[in-house]
Amino acid sequence: MRNVSLFLRSLFLLVVMVIATVVWVWPCLLAAPLPYSQRYWVTSRWNKFVIWLAKVVCGIDYRIKGWENLPDTPAVLLCKHQSAWETIFMIAAMPRPLVYVFKREILWIPFFGWGMALLRMIPINRSQGKNAFQQVVRRGRERLADGQWIIMFPEGTRIPVGKKGKYKSGGSRLAIETNTAVVPIALNSGECWPKNSFLKVPGVVTVSVGKPISPENHTPETLMQEVENWIESEMRVISPHAYSAG
Repeated sequence: MRNVSLFLRSLFLLVVMVIATVVWVWPCLLAAPLPYSQRYWVTSRWNKFVIWLAKVVCGIDYRIKGWENLPDTPAVLLCKHQSAWETIFMIAAMPRPLVYVFKREILWIPFFGWGMALLRMIPINRSQGKNAFQQVVRRGRERLADGQWIIMFPEGTRIPVGKKGKYKSGGSRLAIETNTAVVPIALNSGECWPKNSFLKVPGVVTVSVGKPISPENHTPETLMQEVENWIESEMRVISPHAYSAG
């Protein structure tokens, strides 16, 4: 019976999310002429609604550790990636507008992609290699100068609970190129919203924010190593059961 209940709740969440996406894109499009802060606010109401819906329907709540570590300056957020949950949550929760770096094909998704296109994100063409990264640096510098935060997932893709992907240095390279502090973020969203699983599981997602790390006296490799060390150490604090065998 429990699996049936989880299935029905997860199905209801999916259906309402799809309907909300189709409905909400129209207010977003109408808000396109507004100043960016207002346009971002309108768009992010969808994120807040989905996070609230996941809590009410599927019992997925959250808590934030280290909120006081978030700086009152531009920053590059480097975040653990276990689930689609954090891609929604971060826009809903962070006190500054976020800039995601993502493959440009996401903009081609009907309705959802249209909403993303209205925001100052950084879509990239991965086939361009080094030129793609130079685009990230150029546009990232502009976004940071506007006071926004750039968020990247160093592992590049969603990683199962208790596992670690290869941390790529793109985010640390951007931080060094723009002389911007990085903020490491650990989270265990995969325990409630697992990768490649339709079923959502009730629970509390812990989002742990580390202290900002200055890029000074760092290479991209040493800076990312410090970020990786903090995140993976903190994962063992917030999800000790997932690492007990290691």
